[in-house]
Amino acid sequence: MNSLSIGLVLLSFTFFGISCDSRSEVEKIVDAAIAAHGGELYQKTAVSFDFRGTHYSIFKSPSSFEYSREFTDSTGQVVDVLNNTGFIRKVNGVLIDTLTEERVGAFSRSVNSVAYFAFLPYGLNDAAAIKTYLGQTRIKGKDYHKVKVTFQAEGGGEHFEDEFLYWFGVDDYRMDYMAYLYHTDGGGVRFRAVRAFQEVGGIRFQDYLNFKPVRKETPLDSMQVLYESGALEMLSEINLEHIRTSPLPEN
Repeated sequence: MNSLSIGLVLLSFTFFGISCDSRSEVEKIVDAAIAAHGGELYQKTAVSFDFRGTHYSIFKSPSSFEYSREFTDSTGQVVDVLNNTGFIRKVNGVLIDTLTEERVGAFSRSVNSVAYFAFLPYGLNDAAAIKTYLGQTRIKGKDYHKVKVTFQAEGGGEHFEDEFLYWFGVDDYRMDYMAYLYHTDGGGVRFRAVRAFQEVGGIRFQDYLNFKPVRKETPLDSMQVLYESGALEMLSEINLEHIRTSPLPEN
């Protein structure tokens, strides 16, 4: 940046003070949001559901995870499993060991994406997540804490450059809205608004209306204004069906 040295010094001190205060505040907000949606039950519960014709089974603890999906296609009955050790695919019970690195990556990202969104806001305290408090705002008469999440390159996955915004109710800490900027498949931005929710096994699972802007290059920070003005196009619904939960065995 082209600035006078003294300006940089002053800016550094100002930024440092704001950063420290904001981080303390944002950690409390995210902790409260996770508690409002299920808290410790997330890491003590196995979850299964159907999403767009595919059956998913998920568990995630601080030390391990396993996400699987099952569906039928032209090759037969397919089972994909992604966990701490990597990714495997079985078709009709037979392990497929001829997958290219590109296909393994694509299948892994697909499974991980569904698991990530289904478990939100759990996961926002992952070590690679960088959270920034953007202050309070209001949508449709309700006050929200607005939080931005980015990821460190180390531990942040292949798509650490993606950016996310979350809106948590000031009074109830419910995550009613989210938006994100992604870079895969040509990139773009999306905005999601909660359509409905179910509480199963003490965990809140949410369905969303999924919106997109006219231009995929639209800045992420403009999505709230576009949503409120009705300028976004509804792209799809994100619905979880036949949700089941069961407690994980104690170690």
